[in-house]
Amino acid sequence: MTTQPFGDQLRTWRQRRHLSQQALAERADLSTRHLSFMETGRSTPSREMVLRLAERLSVPLRERNPMLEAAGYAPMYRRSSLDAPEMQAARRSLDIVLRSHLPNPSLAFDRFYNVVAANPAVGALLQGAQPELLEAPLNVVRISLHPRGVASRIVNFTQWRKHILARLQQQQEMTGDAYLKSLIDEVVVYPLPEGEEQHDLEHGHPGVCLPLKLRTATGVLSFISTVTVFGTPHDITLQELAIESFFPADEYTASELNRISWSGPPKAGDGFNVLREGHQVEGGEVSQP
Repeated sequence: MTTQPFGDQLRTWRQRRHLSQQALAERADLSTRHLSFMETGRSTPSREMVLRLAERLSVPLRERNPMLEAAGYAPMYRRSSLDAPEMQAARRSLDIVLRSHLPNPSLAFDRFYNVVAANPAVGALLQGAQPELLEAPLNVVRISLHPRGVASRIVNFTQWRKHILARLQQQQEMTGDAYLKSLIDEVVVYPLPEGEEQHDLEHGHPGVCLPLKLRTATGVLSFISTVTVFGTPHDITLQELAIESFFPADEYTASELNRISWSGPPKAGDGFNVLREGHQVEGGEVSQP
């Protein structure tokens, strides 16, 4: 694939961030004239200038390598497999986070929202999903919104669906990721679960935090979630990993999670049960069909 000229890439990212040349020039501490010359190809940036502009534009590490190459420099950022020896410390940290949240569900996913690791409590979220949606790679967006996934168990499905789609759309707009665009196009046309109607909740007030409410045979489990990322990643794989953890929003959910929790104390490595049960990780990404 032919690499786009540096100036074109720079302009694309600037426009994606809704910045004028003057605004970006002020952020990057250079003249508007110099920035304009780089965008039109009349000036070749130094390696340090490429990295400075990428930083000011919050360009993902994955997309900084093409910018460096287009400007005539070697790629800087690696994309390592989670199984690589140099990822041992990160893998251990991920495992600790996932185990520490038990008996609460916690899972890690990549830029495609494919699960790469999870603790055993995630099973409480997946009950009722059809086997084909549980096959690797398990995609959290598909299994959440597909009527053969867990959609029919989500009590507040309309709100939760709106939340997921807004999150996907925001990420796609920030990154320009073509796969995310295709994922949005796919899931937005999924049929609603039987008996579910589309409601306009634009002016509704869900409270201080939108809960995920799951219907079970014994009652409704209610969760609030948090998303955790690595703070200072210099590897593409680590930057694109996120950990979502689900905490009980009421006493009933807390007691149910304790009741159905794992037997015995958690062991090191428990957090990688999903990764070791069939996900093929290549270059830090779950392989796509």
